[in-house]
Amino acid sequence: MTRIDVGSVLRNSANLPYRNLVTRSTGAAVRQCIELELAALPADETATLDFSQIGMMDFSCADEIVAKLLLDPPHGAPARTCGLVIFHGITDHHLEAIEDVLHHHGLAIVVHFADGGARLVGAVNDDERLMWELVYATGGTTVQALATRAGRAHTDTEQILELLHSRHLVRHAEQGYHPLGSLH
Repeated sequence: MTRIDVGSVLRNSANLPYRNLVTRSTGAAVRQCIELELAALPADETATLDFSQIGMMDFSCADEIVAKLLLDPPHGAPARTCGLVIFHGITDHHLEAIEDVLHHHGLAIVVHFADGGARLVGAVNDDERLMWELVYATGGTTVQALATRAGRAHTDTEQILELLHSRHLVRHAEQGYHPLGSLH
């Protein structure tokens, strides 16, 4: 798993000793640097964006860095090669802005917290959240085992899991579905 320190990217891209992400142009510069790092990774690599050195993040930077990083690239732009991104070091101060832009764009992310826990943040429905939480709690398992545990039909379970996979919120392997990489 590759770790990208967003605080270092901010200091290097702005060439200033800032800890706060507060202007759209700063957010765009940071995102562009992150995109270059992600583009150098293999397609199946999971990247962790570490925000632990970021103080404040306003809505424009949350939109530039988090939402635009996840949105499909504009027509004609090169496709991103790294499909799995975990967010780490997100604080309550960051969450308000991040959740707002994620809901606005219909996106969701996996956030790993310093205590080792993780959760989905953003636009997900109750069924998606439940299934993601089951995958996370089990560490990964088969569709049938998840369907049994959730008390749902196999086809419904598989459909929800495929949606989570297409949104880059879980991994899919022959053995079933798995949470995104652990930070430990």
